[in-house]
Amino acid sequence: METTPLRWQLLVVLCSAAAFGKAARGGDASESWKKISPYFTSPAEYAGKLGDYRSPLLFDDGSRVTTAADWPRRRQEILADWHHLLGPWPPLIEKPEIQYLDTKSRENFTQRKILLETAPNQTTAGYLLLPAGNGPFPAVFVPFYEPETSTGQNANKLRDFAYQLTRRGFVTLSIGSPGGDARKPDLAGTNLQPLSFLAYVAANAYNALASLPQVDPKRVGVVGHSYGGKWALFASCLNDKYAAAAWSDPGIVWDESRANVNYWEPWYLGMDPKLTRKPGLITPDSLRTGAYKALIESGHDLQELHALMAPRPFLVSGGSEDPPSRWIALNHAVAVNKLLGFDDRVGMTHREFHSPTEESNEVIYLFFEHFLAGK
Repeated sequence: METTPLRWQLLVVLCSAAAFGKAARGGDASESWKKISPYFTSPAEYAGKLGDYRSPLLFDDGSRVTTAADWPRRRQEILADWHHLLGPWPPLIEKPEIQYLDTKSRENFTQRKILLETAPNQTTAGYLLLPAGNGPFPAVFVPFYEPETSTGQNANKLRDFAYQLTRRGFVTLSIGSPGGDARKPDLAGTNLQPLSFLAYVAANAYNALASLPQVDPKRVGVVGHSYGGKWALFASCLNDKYAAAAWSDPGIVWDESRANVNYWEPWYLGMDPKLTRKPGLITPDSLRTGAYKALIESGHDLQELHALMAPRPFLVSGGSEDPPSRWIALNHAVAVNKLLGFDDRVGMTHREFHSPTEESNEVIYLFFEHFLAGK
């Protein structure tokens, strides 16, 4: 929960905007930006369309945000609404403990197996990948079901984001589901909805990365695919320390026609102490439960969370769950950025299927190279 006075929140927003504006001006002619810039414009058929999504620029009382100075108050209102429905976070761990278990050399980087303090009285296994040299380097947090996939230690090479980014000069931190089972996550004794708890874990992971001498704490991003994409979305939107984010086909808005856009499941937002629904699509025999039910009934959707990213850049690596029509929701985040005086902060690619491709992943890597490494 944010407790900073609104006047200081505005100063943070403006300083962040200035920093990203400087980075973009310095990088507009870069090779990375030349390749990814087309993905930061809505296709003509969706340009300017806002659909039925409620504008994040409307306060809860219906009045409108009209200036950049109004935005921190509205931003705080969105955060308060979501934390109320998902559960308030415990205090963050200022400097999470990292236990180093094993070290090995791989190509042009060092791999360190670790146990990370992810919540009070909870540790989670993972890997820290460190490029050669002293840094400080940009860094990326990479959550997934387990960390071996992200670090390129199993056969699924198109989900090895940490491995590929470290080869390009990023420090990366990869962990798996707290407790080891994504469908039965260890919530460390909290009453948070699981996705909010994962975002809390990610906030502590940011603090762990920021504490490392090899890392520039102002240049830390987050990326994930599918389950990891949902985790990355909530991590970056609910914690403004992440400077940039890429979400690979998580389902960026509610969509009850898509089985993989399953925020209603109890391991995401549908946890209910009184009722456990039967897994699968919403049906008369398996209704909405938990915070998801409350969010739907009170008119909330994920375009509100997208807006919390402004003016930080984010990229949606869309597949079967996030087709190009999702730009209708993303246009709301574009509008918030325009109010703050910024363009080129919201991007989206599209592939036919859910699984990443070499081409879609290349855009993710170029995105982080441009916005975090300035290449």
